[in-house]
Amino acid sequence: MHVLDYFKMEGKTVVITGGGRGLGAQLAEGMAEAGADVVLCSRKLENCEEKASELTENYGVRTLALECDVTDEDSVRGVIEKVKDEFGTLDVLINNSGATWGAPVLDMPTEAFQKVMNVNVTGTFLMSREAAKVMKQQQSGKIINLSSVAGFGGADSRFMDTIGYNTSKGAVNTFTKDLAVKLAGDNIQVNAIAPGFFPTKMSEGLLSMNREYILDQTPMKRFGKEGELKGAALFLASGASDYVTGDILTVDGGMHATC
Repeated sequence: MHVLDYFKMEGKTVVITGGGRGLGAQLAEGMAEAGADVVLCSRKLENCEEKASELTENYGVRTLALECDVTDEDSVRGVIEKVKDEFGTLDVLINNSGATWGAPVLDMPTEAFQKVMNVNVTGTFLMSREAAKVMKQQQSGKIINLSSVAGFGGADSRFMDTIGYNTSKGAVNTFTKDLAVKLAGDNIQVNAIAPGFFPTKMSEGLLSMNREYILDQTPMKRFGKEGELKGAALFLASGASDYVTGDILTVDGGMHATC
């Protein structure tokens, strides 16, 4: 088989949480460009509907937009059931939905910390658990979790006072490795992508206030560009990564290498 054939996604169904905007929308475009059918789900259905329509028009793939609260078990189960009914398969799950909250540690509201953990950790668990049930029956599947370089260790509070977010991404890293071990026998690969700093709606405040500091910590001296996660995600979603599981692929311009 030609090496490029490993990256083809025709006939595959990819579910992306939080896929209506930001990094999730970029990943959705990458999957559609490679030929996959794409399901976008989030609490804001309108964003998913707009993006799904755009993908169908531009790439001719089948799409589906669904409302989903990743912290609610019934909502998650409903999405997975609809995907099975509509496409008959669930080949790739990308857990992209995320939340953050900035506050000094001693002032962090308990409910804010819990909200971030619920979305970023519990939501990732619930979506993965229900998707894995389908993948186990198929004896194939791939789960990709969106982590962050913030999950690798402590962050200077002068630029990233987000202990809930950082903690949650550290949990996602460990969850990814443990789930990979648990599901390896069912031919399900579980990996994570840890992006560095990409301009998105969620990160715009942080980047605008700390631009010079962040760029100074990044060997490539720039933020991530639109689309630069596509290749990493396609590798982990496609047959090119069939012998890769439990890995955290870091896409950060070299920031982690300086630690």
